[in-house]
Amino acid sequence: MSNHGNLYGPAFTFLGVQACDLDKPETFSDADVVIVGAPIDSGTSYRSGAKFGPQAIRGTDYLPHDSSRPHMALRADALQELKVVDAGDLMMPPHELAASLKVLESATEKISRTGAFIVVLGGDHSIASADVAGIAKHRGMGRISMIHFDAHADTAETQFDSLIGHGTPMRQLINSGAVRGDRFLQLGLRGYWPDAPTLDWMSEQGMRSYEMTEIHHRGLSAVLDESFGILTNECDGVFLSVDIDVVDPGMAPGTGTPEPGGMTSRELLEAVRRICFELPVVGMDIVEVAPPFDSSDITAMLANRVVLEALSALALKKRRGSYSPTKNLLDR
Repeated sequence: MSNHGNLYGPAFTFLGVQACDLDKPETFSDADVVIVGAPIDSGTSYRSGAKFGPQAIRGTDYLPHDSSRPHMALRADALQELKVVDAGDLMMPPHELAASLKVLESATEKISRTGAFIVVLGGDHSIASADVAGIAKHRGMGRISMIHFDAHADTAETQFDSLIGHGTPMRQLINSGAVRGDRFLQLGLRGYWPDAPTLDWMSEQGMRSYEMTEIHHRGLSAVLDESFGILTNECDGVFLSVDIDVVDPGMAPGTGTPEPGGMTSRELLEAVRRICFELPVVGMDIVEVAPPFDSSDITAMLANRVVLEALSALALKKRRGSYSPTKNLLDR
């Protein structure tokens, strides 16, 4: 396993946090959070470019990269209050998708065994089949539930006759037993796929998919309230997977398969904050940021903030000792 600095560009860490080396356990064994880049987009079905996502997510910010980001609402500075380290990008050759995913699976299993929260910067969504599988190898098959923000279900049986691609990872996770279908929740689905046979398969697995139409009419808060009870039932931890295309392309144009009619950036950030504060999250990925199609870096900036929202919520939870449902997230 070789982490490689930044595979596509200068070697710098997420907002200036300390670097670590996955081949040297002493550099991350006591970390609260380990960030790792998965710069692969060989699984895309339309516009490629997500291999440049990790670099953009790490660096797109108008403040100094000084390992400090005080959160205004939470009064928490995650990069100061947590030990956050960045392992750089894994070596993921663009012509070796299957082999690259195995590298990622091995990396997340290694990090998970330290007890650290894992942040994987994608890359296309094919990486989810590997990063969650690595954690499940440590924590137990079927013991990790999944909350997945996406315009697309990513539950295809094949993609262009291949089992591996950014349209298939969620089916792979369920078929392998890494995640139970009835503990697999999706938020934000919309558009013109999947087809009826795929939807039937999803129903047979017990998956719960909150389409944008339902979220619009019921409200995101109500949907999250309902989701949280499902995610923590008979599972020990939760993995959060965020495809940036869950957000309306007017607010996040830099992605490979944009679908109009999505969430607002504010809704996504508030949801991530709640999830990481109220649930026993063990890791997350943020995927499908494609800088070549971005406008004024607004998609990369949003992805950067998704990571910071998650870490800020974890910092506040750590400060309080543990989450208590009697305490509001914004109680200081």
